Amino acid sequence: MNLFFFSRRQGLARHFNLTHPVALCVIGVLGLGALGLAFALGMQLGQTGTAHHGIGLTQLAHEERAELETLRQQVRDRMDGLSLRVGQMNAHLIRIDALGKRLTQMANISSREFNFESEPAVGGPEDSDGPQGGSAELPDVRQMLDAVQHRLETRDSQLLALENVILSRRLNEAISPEGRPVVDGYISSYFGERADPFDGHDAIHKGVDFAGERGAPVIAVAAGVVTANEYRQGYGNLIEINHGNGLVTRYGHNQRGMVAVGQTVTRGQTVALMGSTGRSTGPHVHFEVLKDGRQVNPLSFIGR
Repeated sequence: MNLFFFSRRQGLARHFNLTHPVALCVIGVLGLGALGLAFALGMQLGQTGTAHHGIGLTQLAHEERAELETLRQQVRDRMDGLSLRVGQMNAHLIRIDALGKRLTQMANISSREFNFESEPAVGGPEDSDGPQGGSAELPDVRQMLDAVQHRLETRDSQLLALENVILSRRLNEAISPEGRPVVDGYISSYFGERADPFDGHDAIHKGVDFAGERGAPVIAVAAGVVTANEYRQGYGNLIEINHGNGLVTRYGHNQRGMVAVGQTVTRGQTVALMGSTGRSTGPHVHFEVLKDGRQVNPLSFIGR
């Protein structure tokens, strides 16, 4: 096969014999060069695709690491929340222990019988019908904490109820008449039969008289509410205090009262000044104790 080439400048024609060995070598070299170029282009395209694929894998790994870090943060937040609840319950237990110690002191209970510093002793036979061996399933931590918190709240309520009972007992002690209605003075007349100081006839004295100095303080023998501050026939200037539970105390012959009707008074508070008003022979206080409206012997309350 021959190829002819024409030159415009020289007007000549040239031809090449494609079957000539030199021509075949040239054609072979050109073919190999084309194949090499095609291979190089293919490799470049392959590397570009691999690079894009590598970038996609790197991005996917980055997203997975970010998601894993988010999960770790959520776990840390939940653990922080659980730690906070445990701390709150520990603080609650400390307050309960302090309350228990205070109650044992208020009630004069031996710490050996009601010790808040150690766990209570427990025990008992195992249930033979129950599962034998094996490990228990791990309970839900949140449910366990809720159960502990419920027990703490129940225990707290019980202790508060016990405290109310003790405080009520102390209140009953505070409102029970006890002691002398004067700071200084002596008993000049007892409860019961005596000769009337004015006519000498036998009479029933329904209180105890404490003689002293005019103007000396007259004090309440228990906490209560003032129900009378008035002049009453026979008693003179009278102070009357209701202590509840059917108990009333009266303080007669006062120079003047120091409290108002409706006022709450405490044990030992000055309610009047000693005088000699009414049916009296000298400065003293006529002290009465009434139980359910009936006068009883004050000596059982005075105690001395």
